[in-house]
Amino acid sequence: MPLIDSFGRKVNYLRLSITDRCNLRCSYCMPSDGVAKLHHQDILSYEELFQIARAAVALGVEKIRVTGGEPLVRKGVVDFLRRLATLPGLRELALTTNGILLEKMASELRQAGVSRLNISLDSLQPETFARITRLGDVQQVVRGIEAAEAASLPIKINMVVMRGVNDAEITDFAALTLQRAHAVRFIEYMPAVPNPQTASLAFPGAEILARIGEHFRFEPIGKDRLAGPAKNYRIAGALGTLGIITPISNHFCGDCNRIRVTSTGRARSCLFSNHELDLRPLLQAGDAAGLRQALRACISSKGDMHSVSWQESGALENFAMVAVGG
Repeated sequence: MPLIDSFGRKVNYLRLSITDRCNLRCSYCMPSDGVAKLHHQDILSYEELFQIARAAVALGVEKIRVTGGEPLVRKGVVDFLRRLATLPGLRELALTTNGILLEKMASELRQAGVSRLNISLDSLQPETFARITRLGDVQQVVRGIEAAEAASLPIKINMVVMRGVNDAEITDFAALTLQRAHAVRFIEYMPAVPNPQTASLAFPGAEILARIGEHFRFEPIGKDRLAGPAKNYRIAGALGTLGIITPISNHFCGDCNRIRVTSTGRARSCLFSNHELDLRPLLQAGDAAGLRQALRACISSKGDMHSVSWQESGALENFAMVAVGG
């Protein structure tokens, strides 16, 4: 029986965070002074994470995306992914990564059963990349992408577009699709970290498309039923595709098909929701039926749309994206 929320949306996608740790400090993901590290005992074990995944798939979830923090920094992640990939009924196992550790791990991930990678890459320029990530080396990510290509892993490259920071590279990123069969997705900057410059950093999706259109001719294309919120396009003659994700200027709440679980075991119906369900007591009690019921309750609690904008955060309590598994 499919999971249908109170607004008639089919929910078949779980974003599962396995760690709050990250080897970068991206400006839109966490405050400049970082976030307090959780203790080991506060993070769900792999067994507990697997119980959540199994319950979700039993309810009708067909796609799981493993996130963080940076999931590849957690020891044992490959074995965990291999186990997830065996879940009957799971059609797609994806992973989001910043690519820093990918060069050495891409082949293992493919062998473990990962079917797609999302790689966060916000600049191709070393200085800009280092400024956004506060300590990253873009060449490590480039080598990780090359390793993923060699392992025949399908790749989506995610660029968070920020005015005056990296928007001059929009057409450079679009051009990546000309010779490579990657999906390059442009994501609007989201006000998830306290920043007085939020409004000035905003770069709406319509403006991103207009910028691309100044250099390339492109057409809209469709997407499969397990796909995320991007509106997809292809430049004439390109091997890859473009995607525009507009959570603020033109939200896609009406088509939302996902729920999230943090690495501490809290289920969220929306990235911008303050309401969470704590799954840990059910996990500790071994209450499989209660766990499924809680996930259903999370889906039932999904609102019709969020109230976040670049000028007004609504009821959102600012949070570090790294802690939520954005």
